[in-house]
Amino acid sequence: MTESSCEQITTELANRVLTITLNRPERLNAWTAQMGSELTEAFDRADADDEVRALIVTGAGRGFCAGADVASGGETFDYRKRERAGAAPRDNGGQFTLRVFRSTKPVIAAINGPAVGVGATMTLPMDVRLAADDARMGFVFARRGIIPEACSSWFLPRVVGISRAMEWVATGRVFSAQEGLEGGLLRSLHPQGELLDAAHALAREIAENTAPVSVALARQLMWRMLGAEHPMLAHRADSRGMFARGQSADAVEGITAFLEKRPANFPDQVSDGLPEIMPWWTEPEFE
Repeated sequence: MTESSCEQITTELANRVLTITLNRPERLNAWTAQMGSELTEAFDRADADDEVRALIVTGAGRGFCAGADVASGGETFDYRKRERAGAAPRDNGGQFTLRVFRSTKPVIAAINGPAVGVGATMTLPMDVRLAADDARMGFVFARRGIIPEACSSWFLPRVVGISRAMEWVATGRVFSAQEGLEGGLLRSLHPQGELLDAAHALAREIAENTAPVSVALARQLMWRMLGAEHPMLAHRADSRGMFARGQSADAVEGITAFLEKRPANFPDQVSDGLPEIMPWWTEPEFE
């Protein structure tokens, strides 16, 4: 994987798993526009690299991400200087979560400490969230006089249900990892020193056992179908997917390996292109 110069994140590729670490520990990894750009570029590089089979996102030091960097004080969220032709400027947290939504590789969040504001919303389009048992999270926007961002009004109710989502958003309270687990936001809790090991074990299970093209297509199906108005759309897409994948070299290898009771060595690569299984799908423009 080709690295670029990053100041606010680090990346490490090992065992076909790319670990991306938010790296502003002196600020509890508070979010900046630069961090958002570096994260987006890292996801771009990961999608282009067939050696990357899964991603982990975590934070350096004792925090995951303490939310937006509020060094500008009360003007932190005054975006009028970013206006273009009178239009509202794009929320950079939302630009990143949309990039995660488009990822062809599965993404695991390893929430090692406080994750509030955008530190919480940035994890919502990630596929699995693990947390340290002493981590705390919060959708604190209403307590700061703003609103949930980073497309979280779409993601959060789909992850935890509308009632729990509105409770967390309307109260704006910071809650424990245990509450996040009980609410379905988190998959599992781990002692601080064991969190990354657990995330890597899950990532390796994906990397070592599954066909990357199949995982990429399954990820498209799962996330896009959350907004579908009828299961017929899923039927159309998975019928096309089964037709394309059923005649692939991966399918031959997968069945042969199963019958021969050996690990599969899937030959197809994401970089060679994914079958078009949703020809009707178009991403809306920002207006």
